[in-house]
Amino acid sequence: MHRSEPCLQERYSPAGICFGCGPANPHGLRIRSFARPDGSLVATWRSAPHHAAFSGVLNGGIVGALLDCHCNWAATWHLMQRDALPAPPCTVTASYAIKLPRPTPTETDLTLEARVVESHPDRARVEGTITAGGQVCATCVGTFVAVKPGHPAYHRW
Repeated sequence: MHRSEPCLQERYSPAGICFGCGPANPHGLRIRSFARPDGSLVATWRSAPHHAAFSGVLNGGIVGALLDCHCNWAATWHLMQRDALPAPPCTVTASYAIKLPRPTPTETDLTLEARVVESHPDRARVEGTITAGGQVCATCVGTFVAVKPGHPAYHRW
C-alpha cells in the first residue's frame, strides 16, 4: 500500500537523516508513519534483498530499527498532540526491547503499528508490532524521551 500524502517524517523532519526514518537518507529504511484518529501510528514497509539475514527472512537489526523509529514517532506525535505543540518535540530512545516470536518475511509488505501506553510530562512508553499476513512477527516496548536544549538531537526535526 503506497500513500501519496506526506507522512509524519516528511511533514516534520524532511531533512532528517536517521537511518530508520529519515526522508533525506538515500541509504536508509525510510519508514513512513501515519497517524490514525485514535493517536496510534501505522506504516507499511517492504524490505530490499540486502536487508535479509538469510533467504526470505529479515535481519533482526533491521526489525529493531523499524520498531525503534516507528515507536519513537508514536511518542513524539503523542506528546505534540497532548500538549498542543506546533511541532513535535525531539525525542530519543531511552530504552527498548524487541521480541521476535516468528521470522519476519522479506517477500511481502510489513505493517508496523505503535501506540502510547503510558505518558509522562517529557516521555512516553510505547508498544509496537510488526505483522506480515496478519501474523505478529515482532513486538517492541520502549520509552522515548523529549530532549532539552544542549542535547545533540535537540533540533533534529
